[in-house]
Amino acid sequence: METLQRLYDAFNAREIDTVLAAMHDDVDWPNGWEGGRLHGKEAVRAYWTRQWAAIDPSVEPVAFDGTAVTVHQVVRDFDGNVLDDREVVHRYELQDGLVTRMDIA
Repeated sequence: METLQRLYDAFNAREIDTVLAAMHDDVDWPNGWEGGRLHGKEAVRAYWTRQWAAIDPSVEPVAFDGTAVTVHQVVRDFDGNVLDDREVVHRYELQDGLVTRMDIA
């Protein structure tokens, strides 16, 4: 729980290297913004770089249930207008303490 909380804190602070360090090299990650899936840390880096240049997302955990995390997700444009505001569930798979897969439900 603490590990995942730290990752959300790092994501919201745009500390990309901190979050990527917690991922397996071949991580399987959802592209929740553009659709599809990403494979590998560098693909996730490129995705977040594009995303953060276009929108301002934040995710705040509200409940932890093992490796499932309910988050309050708010996406804004750079003028502060809310584009999306909802709760979603992130489900993680871990191997040797590293994230190997994440799904959005």
